[in-house]
Amino acid sequence: MEANPTDTSGQAPAKFAGAGAPLYELAGLERTFSKGGMVVRAVRGVDLVINSGEMVSLEGPSGSGKSTLLQLLGALDSPTGGSIRFADRDLAGLSDKSLTKIRAQDIGFVFQHFNLIPTLTAEGNVAVAMFPNHVHSHERLERAKELLNQVGLGHRLNHLPSRLSGGEQQRVAIARALANRPSVIIADEPTGNLDSDTAKEVMATLIALRESAGVTIVVATHDEDVASLTDRRVRMRDGEIREDSAA
Repeated sequence: MEANPTDTSGQAPAKFAGAGAPLYELAGLERTFSKGGMVVRAVRGVDLVINSGEMVSLEGPSGSGKSTLLQLLGALDSPTGGSIRFADRDLAGLSDKSLTKIRAQDIGFVFQHFNLIPTLTAEGNVAVAMFPNHVHSHERLERAKELLNQVGLGHRLNHLPSRLSGGEQQRVAIARALANRPSVIIADEPTGNLDSDTAKEVMATLIALRESAGVTIVVATHDEDVASLTDRRVRMRDGEIREDSAA
């Protein structure tokens, strides 16, 4: 029987009670850029702790620094000051090879535009995420089927992205993000291209999987309804955290 991770009743899911030790520890984090001869301080002295198992939203207008902070949390960029520790490892002090390994094994990514490979089926898009970790082809396919069943797409295994709705494509992307059993999922505007009802279904999927797998989730969003479903809301402006509160 396929799992049904969505709840369209309109009620907010129960908050997750399994948060544990710190997964991220940020202290005085800085990220500056040179642009047109000027120095842009995209992230300014950010102090932040995100615990294992938490679901946290990063909010703020364009230019607030939330996208830059998300890239730093995803080990896609390096800080120019301060420190960022992930699972007790200083990301700023790691080699490119080590960072690549962390991204492949410990961090799952979900993007606004899905980023599925158009020539691969839903099953293939999930399975291919395990290829860099040298998982045997049979195991990759079994894991892909398992995850697609968990997100309610067991009947869509052999469908190309072009034959899937936007919500279904995003659920494939969520399954792909979980393929390597990461510690954290970094989601950048995961509902930005979806209508409100489909956005609720996608968030219900993320919440259900967080509760079953205990994975940490960090979501960058402009959507008030999305942010209200998270455990904590971190609001940014001008590169600084202006508010950090329970949702």
